[in-house]
Amino acid sequence: MSNSYANLMQMKKMLGNLDAWLTKGAESAATRGFDPALLLTARLAPDQYTLPRQIQAACDAAKLAAARLSGTEPPKHPDTETTLAELHARIATVTAYLDSFKASDFDGAEGRAVPLGFAPGKVMSGDDYIHEMATANFYFHIVTAYAILRHNGVALGKADYIGGLTWRDA
Repeated sequence: MSNSYANLMQMKKMLGNLDAWLTKGAESAATRGFDPALLLTARLAPDQYTLPRQIQAACDAAKLAAARLSGTEPPKHPDTETTLAELHARIATVTAYLDSFKASDFDGAEGRAVPLGFAPGKVMSGDDYIHEMATANFYFHIVTAYAILRHNGVALGKADYIGGLTWRDA
């Protein structure tokens, strides 16, 4: 299995975890007697994205990585989600997109030239892109979404963050 595909499958898993955090956030709000929609305006600092934008950015990072590393066009999402249900749907759409790939779609991805819009005339190798840009960018937004929810009293812990593990007999 290529490094690119393995990283994308981990991103898919983390998007599933993110989806579960949102559910816990809504449950936490209901238990504590406030409207879960208030979480949609939450952010860690005045100059940072709100929770919905963090989720949109994490989804974008995953889908763009898959497209760029497979040499395909990513789906377009207009970033118009304004409810928890719409954010759940966005995560589901991107997860389904990631599920549409198989490991062989990333054959040769390590050496593929990956252009980035913010660096005209420059490219990164697929290997450098997944390690230096795509994975770091994805986790920045995932961790920030997690931190926003924690900051707002949602009872999330390390097990929620890491999610299920793949066990085998020794």
